[in-house]
Amino acid sequence: MNILVSGAGIAGLACAHELGTRGHDVTVVEYARHLRLTGTPIDIRGDAIETVDRMGLLAKIQEQRVRMSELTHFVDSGGESVARIPMAEINDSDDDIELLREDLVRILADALPDTAAIRFGDSIETLTDDDEGGGVDVSFASGRTGRYDLVLGADGQHSAVRRLVFGPEEDYLRHLGVYFALADHPGEARSEGTNSIYNVPRRMAGIFRYKGRAVAVFQFRSEPIDYDHHDLDAQKKILIDAFAGYRSWRIPELLDAARADPGFFFTSASQIHLPAWHRGRVVLVGDAGYSPAFLSGRGTSLALTGARFLAEELERCGNDHTAAFARYEARQRPYVTSAQGRVHSGRDRMLPTTWAAIAARNEALQAPGAGAA
Repeated sequence: MNILVSGAGIAGLACAHELGTRGHDVTVVEYARHLRLTGTPIDIRGDAIETVDRMGLLAKIQEQRVRMSELTHFVDSGGESVARIPMAEINDSDDDIELLREDLVRILADALPDTAAIRFGDSIETLTDDDEGGGVDVSFASGRTGRYDLVLGADGQHSAVRRLVFGPEEDYLRHLGVYFALADHPGEARSEGTNSIYNVPRRMAGIFRYKGRAVAVFQFRSEPIDYDHHDLDAQKKILIDAFAGYRSWRIPELLDAARADPGFFFTSASQIHLPAWHRGRVVLVGDAGYSPAFLSGRGTSLALTGARFLAEELERCGNDHTAAFARYEARQRPYVTSAQGRVHSGRDRMLPTTWAAIAARNEALQAPGAGAA
């Protein structure tokens, strides 16, 4: 089949690999002009490890493994460690793999078969699903047009494919009451030592180091905030206002790093909930269909298993997309439900609401065996 994939992130690249290696002709269209490599380390857990093993990529992925979370401590205002991240609660197993997002993106892109190609600097503008006629007519921002047997929306939480086919984002978005920010901190890039997380009520600031790089990381609780996703200065002001009045530990220094970073990243912790991930010849994979939010630590794993299950079911159903989409959803839905349900414990651990709750969290993590991997 001739298949169009929107988005060259982890979900889109995994779909292109899984479908391309099964003989389909796959075109991946990506709005950006290059692969997007930013982001903190991500995790491959549970059955997603089997997925990358079947893809023939497990050894390469293991070579890029980092241990950022294992080296992360909660600290007090003097920078002294008070507790460690409870890896046994976070991981599915000791085999879980943490690596940089950019390394996984590169591994997936390098492994694409000749039957898959990426077209950068373009995006889908309209979709007309002629299911009975056997195809989807697509027009692109570049002026190109095309007809495809299937269209996959793998274009993230703010998916254009989902908006065009299923309706506006607000119909499916659930805000979890948390915002996340990330900024380069070049002054710390060569520093040695553990990664640090410091809490004040409803907020956290931290320094994470990996592969010679350091970033300032922030989270804070908030009701939904209306802001321009393209206005960097407005996003920085939201962060600075959220930490106004807090000058303990290294908060002022980290806010200065955020002010100075032209690549500053800001987003909400939100989930996507849809009653179905397919309509006609269009299907959603990864965050576009079922974002679990970064608090779950399972978005990457869902993208990988989703790509595999979809490709396998198309193969098993003889390219009967209606049956394959239903079977894909039946296999993937339990993983999504589990991942989306895990966010609340992660939020409460990372963002206690009072000084007393921070102390209670630290005391609980200091108990024998609490931080064991």
